[in-house]
Amino acid sequence: MSVHYESRYAIGPREAKTLDTEALREQFLIADVFTDDEIRLVYTHYDRYIAGGARPVGKALTLEAIDPLKAEFFLERRELGIINVGGAGKVTVDGQVFELGFKEALYVGKGNREVVFSSDDAAAPASFYLNSAPAHRAYPIKKVTKADAEIVVLGSLETANHRTINKLLVNSVVETCQLQMGMTELKTGSVWNTMPAHTHDRRMEVYFYFEVPEGQAVCHFMGQPDETRHIWMHNEQAVISPPWSIHAGAGTSNYTFIWGMAGENLDYDDMDKRAITELK
Repeated sequence: MSVHYESRYAIGPREAKTLDTEALREQFLIADVFTDDEIRLVYTHYDRYIAGGARPVGKALTLEAIDPLKAEFFLERRELGIINVGGAGKVTVDGQVFELGFKEALYVGKGNREVVFSSDDAAAPASFYLNSAPAHRAYPIKKVTKADAEIVVLGSLETANHRTINKLLVNSVVETCQLQMGMTELKTGSVWNTMPAHTHDRRMEVYFYFEVPEGQAVCHFMGQPDETRHIWMHNEQAVISPPWSIHAGAGTSNYTFIWGMAGENLDYDDMDKRAITELK
């Protein structure tokens, strides 16, 4: 079997405050998103969200149901978002072939039985970043490129947060049940993302950091606004953000990150913003 998974149970802010650095990383950091010729998944009990990656090198990889789903096939009661952060590849869904280039996305709705990942060139394999959430109805499969995305430019070089937000799998672009995904690209000279910070009690989120130059890192901030913690992260790592937590980061270089979220609604702006001067 080429699908490997682990489960992470949800904890509250009181419990999180008792964790040391190692325990905090064990709870929230997804250190190994990609392994050659494997699908790696983390099933988190925050909104039953799944995050992981598929990197087909020497063979095609089939997305099989994992035990926590108690399902005949992976998308029996789920939807799936895919963003390719590697070389060119293909996603085959029940016989339909979708070509995905670098930073292109694909939404796959509930009820599709077979999802297969492959690379066009083993020397430059595709790296399919995966997010999945429970779904109550089936929506059509849709490929979304940056040209199709809703794009917002925020911040400035003066505040080190000049960035482009590419809203890829959001309800203004594609119909989904609850899954939303997008990609934020930091401009050269800018390092801060999602600042001012916010929380959103009605949904959780996962951040995936990539295009972090070799030898550089991102410091991801989490926790309640009045008592934050941090996790140092490297290229192609992800971090789980509970509903009660802020989610912001600062890198030692500019970088790109993918945000994915699920929960009670599809309102992108449903958030409780916190002023920079409030953070502790």
